[in-house]
Amino acid sequence: MTADHDLGAALAGTVQSARVARGLTVAALAEASGVSRAMISRVERAEAQPTAALLGRLSAALGMTLSELVARAEGDTRRLARRAEQPVWTDGETGYVRRAVSPPASASLELVEVELPPGAEVAYPAEAYRFADQQIWVLDGALRFVEGGTVHELGAGDCLQLGPPADCTFVNASGAPCRYLVVLDKLAGPRRAR
Repeated sequence: MTADHDLGAALAGTVQSARVARGLTVAALAEASGVSRAMISRVERAEAQPTAALLGRLSAALGMTLSELVARAEGDTRRLARRAEQPVWTDGETGYVRRAVSPPASASLELVEVELPPGAEVAYPAEAYRFADQQIWVLDGALRFVEGGTVHELGAGDCLQLGPPADCTFVNASGAPCRYLVVLDKLAGPRRAR
């Protein structure tokens, strides 16, 4: 069994328990997230490998960041996160690779390393950005970040502070992988949409 398969099964249980803990039916979560009831049921039974965008919509509707969802699935409370032990998840549809860099016990700050393959595009709804103040720091390559109606062309070393929540898309329009770090400050509290 692969680490991605193990995490997928753990995510299934975590999505279901978070939904039940919030008193949501599958139909209510579907309405709040824009994800079909059938897909939510498949995710909760670990019959579908959810994409990054789908997990982003579900986590936002459940009132948590994608990183929180993954951390809960891991069930880990360590304060040290060695690279070899950091949870890595791969989106089977886009090839997007997400590494949770922060120790699982971190309550307010999250560091997430992402590798976006050439030609890949991952979109998240505005709701995914309302729970934390976020910055994107490009480590290698080039990233086009579409924030609402604004397009940001970022290169290695560039750091962008996100504005108020808006629908966003990460795009690697280049022929080489792009690596970037997402920094989330959850203590910043809920943010208002544009």
